[in-house]
Amino acid sequence: MPELDDFDNSDGVKVADFDVEETLGKGKHSEVFRARHKSTGQTVALKRIHIFDIMDSKQRADCLNEAKLLQSLNHPNIVSVLQAWVEENDVLMALECCEQGDLASVLEAHKTNGTAPTEREIWMWFAQVANAVACMHRHRVMHRDIKPGNIFITGSGSVKIGDLGLSRYLSSQTVQVQSMVGTPCYMSPEVIRGLPYEFSSDVWGLGCLLYEMAALRNPFVGPKLNYYTLGKKIASCQYDPLPESAPESVREMVGLLLRADPAERPSVEQILERIESLTK
Repeated sequence: MPELDDFDNSDGVKVADFDVEETLGKGKHSEVFRARHKSTGQTVALKRIHIFDIMDSKQRADCLNEAKLLQSLNHPNIVSVLQAWVEENDVLMALECCEQGDLASVLEAHKTNGTAPTEREIWMWFAQVANAVACMHRHRVMHRDIKPGNIFITGSGSVKIGDLGLSRYLSSQTVQVQSMVGTPCYMSPEVIRGLPYEFSSDVWGLGCLLYEMAALRNPFVGPKLNYYTLGKKIASCQYDPLPESAPESVREMVGLLLRADPAERPSVEQILERIESLTK
């Protein structure tokens, strides 16, 4: 597959270069397809993102430059951005294909079957995600949207974090969009209060993710919640205790990560050190 030199599509990359095989998922502003590059035979996840209706020209340019930057984040637990270009007023991204889908589907299957992931599975998944976020933070990149739907599993069982190319630029739309059509249940207290997103906000996201791995639900979702009451729960860090069946090591870590004060949360490097001590 040819290298992407810039984002004006001067190398002529286009959707027609791929055979689209099936739809992998759809969101409010995007669709993802399994596709095969005709010349090389490489299987990719082809993501079409409809951003021209929610971004101005500068935001679009910045977003594409961010995707180019993320191509340099070469890490075994980060989904690779292979190519990105603009076509028919949409952003197209050819991404590394993760054959087993996302973690949200895996957790939903556990919920349907009435089973919980084992302690070993939880830490295996979580350590890989934390390693990916640590790499991003070392490069001064924040993910801003850590949740099971953005964690992917390869055919060999490796875990990779994805959907980071647009998270920075879509995040400003999240409150408005989700307050109308859903719930911003992964937002940190400081973001709920309207303060800037920071690296420790990703740590909060990791705490929500770890809780959900063990409880099979988000810590702040509940019946009869609206945006206001959900925001109050998050801002005051009020969440139900993990089920009694949850491993003590997970309870301890969740308690460290879900702190209302960002200054009290550990860094991702400190999280990794603690995981290592817990899993020895």
